[in-house]
Amino acid sequence: MKRIFPLAVLAACFVFGCEGDYTIYDMHPPEIIEVEVPVEVPVEVIVEVPVEVLVEVPGEGGDVWIDSFDQPYVMDGIDIVWLIDKSGSMNQHANSVVAGIEQMMLSLPPSGWRLGITTTAWQNAANTSQFPLVPGDSVQDAWDAYNNTGNYGLEAGFDALYAYLIESSYNQSWLRPDAGLLVVFVSDENEQSSRDFTSNASGLQDFINWYGNQRPSVFLASIVNIHRTENECTNNIPPTYVGDRYMDATNAFGGVIVDICSEDWAPGVQAATAQVDPHEEWELTFTPIEETLIVFVDSVEMSDLDWAYNFLSNSVEFLVIPPEGAHVEIGYVIDHGVGDDDDSAGDDDDSGSP
Repeated sequence: MKRIFPLAVLAACFVFGCEGDYTIYDMHPPEIIEVEVPVEVPVEVIVEVPVEVLVEVPGEGGDVWIDSFDQPYVMDGIDIVWLIDKSGSMNQHANSVVAGIEQMMLSLPPSGWRLGITTTAWQNAANTSQFPLVPGDSVQDAWDAYNNTGNYGLEAGFDALYAYLIESSYNQSWLRPDAGLLVVFVSDENEQSSRDFTSNASGLQDFINWYGNQRPSVFLASIVNIHRTENECTNNIPPTYVGDRYMDATNAFGGVIVDICSEDWAPGVQAATAQVDPHEEWELTFTPIEETLIVFVDSVEMSDLDWAYNFLSNSVEFLVIPPEGAHVEIGYVIDHGVGDDDDSAGDDDDSGSP
C-alpha cells in the first residue's frame, strides 16, 4: 500500500533528506508523481597546497640580504681565452688590455694554466695559429701575442668564441677538455653576433646554454662600457656602446664585470682570476649585523665553529672549506648604521636584493 505525503512533508524531505523511493498523491486530481530522493553521502576532498619554507635569519626587523655562490670544482688546470675588440676606438685601451693580461698572469698559480688571446672577430678567432701564454712568459710575450691577433673590427664576441673553441684546428691542439675554462671579453661596444648566435634575446640565451656545456667548470668576465649613469668615462656613452649582452651573459655565470673606463683594471682582473679557485672566504655585499649572520651549505646550516666573520674585510672566512660543487648561502640583516650606501659589494655576487 502506498503512503500519502502532504506537500509539507515532501518539502521537508527535500530539505532534510529522505531515503528510498516514494509515490506521492496530489490531493486534487489522481495524478501520480514518482519522486526519487537522492541520499547525500559525505565526500572528503584532499587539496594539496604548496608550502614555501622560509629560512629565518635571526634578528628583528631590518633588511635581509643573502649572498650566494657555487664552490668551483677541482680542475685539471685552467684554460683562459681573452677575446679583444680590435676596432679603431679600442686603440686607446691597448695599454690597459696588456696590463690586465699581465695582472692575470701574476694572479694565476705558478703552473697549470694557458692563456690564449684573439679578437672579437670570428675570422681572426677561427684562423689563429699562435700558442697561448704559459707560466714563465713575460709582459713582452703578452704584447707580442696582442699585436699578432690581427685588426678585424667586428664586435661579435659570442661568434668569435664559438669559432675559437670549435672551428680552429690549431686551438684544439692546446685546449684541454678536462681543464676549467675562463673567458674574458673586452670591448667598448655591445656584443653584435649574427652568425652562430643571433643579436636578439634568444641568441643570448643560446650562447649561455652553449657555453655552459663546454666544460664541467666554466667562468666568464667582461671588461666593457657599463651603464652611462655608472661608468667612469668622461664622455657620454651612447646606448649602443654599453655592453649589455656581455654583461647579461657574464651575470648568468656569476662572473665579474669591469668598467673599461676605469683607470685600474687590476682589482677586477684579480676578482675574475679568483673565480677559478676554491673559496676560502667570501666578501659580503653589505655590512651585516654580526649576530644575524647564518651560513648554509646545500641548504644545511653550517656550524658556527666552521666559519668566522672578519669585520676588517667584511667577509666570512671558512674554517671548514665547502666542498666542490656546493651551493653556499650567507644570510644576514643589513647594518644601515655603518655607511652601506657605497657599493662595497662582493665582486661575484649573484644574490637577490632584500
